[in-house]
Amino acid sequence: MKKPLIVIFLVLLLDQVSKILVKSTMAVGEAVPVFGKWFYILFVENNGMAFGWELSGGAWGKLVLSVFRVAAVVLLVWVLIHLVKKNVSFGPLCGISLIIAGALGNIIDGMFYGLIFDYAGFMQGRVVDMLYFPLFTFPKWVPFFGDEIFFSPVFNVADSAITIGIFYLVIFQWKFIKNFESLFRIEQQQ
Repeated sequence: MKKPLIVIFLVLLLDQVSKILVKSTMAVGEAVPVFGKWFYILFVENNGMAFGWELSGGAWGKLVLSVFRVAAVVLLVWVLIHLVKKNVSFGPLCGISLIIAGALGNIIDGMFYGLIFDYAGFMQGRVVDMLYFPLFTFPKWVPFFGDEIFFSPVFNVADSAITIGIFYLVIFQWKFIKNFESLFRIEQQQ
């Protein structure tokens, strides 16, 4: 269980340090170029979900999202503990650990940043996003996408960890995913 906990801790640490550093040193909307016009640190605060997707429902919507995130993390931690007990290889454990760490990072923002930075109550905080990769803009003549930025979401380390964890499991741990249910079925028969 040490390796999954190390992954969770390191990702969570990187996520929270980067968010607090950006939030405490930059103004909302401020952009700092990192790699030409392809990568910026752009400070935005997100009321909703990953990649800046907004959530409807105001305070109630945020509460529902927070409860969903907490329930998902509890379920994933239970799955992780179960898989560790089954001596599953580190590959799937790493993918699940990345997802847990990312979800925890965004939970911390939503639950506590409003209180810590004194702008909202418990579970009403905004998620800090800062990674922006406007790789290129489509030419005007391209149908439906003309003059649009190819990849416009602004995201954070937590969003990246969730996305990488999911893709890693789907692409590299396909055999594990196909047999996932059998890991739990065997226990029920005993």
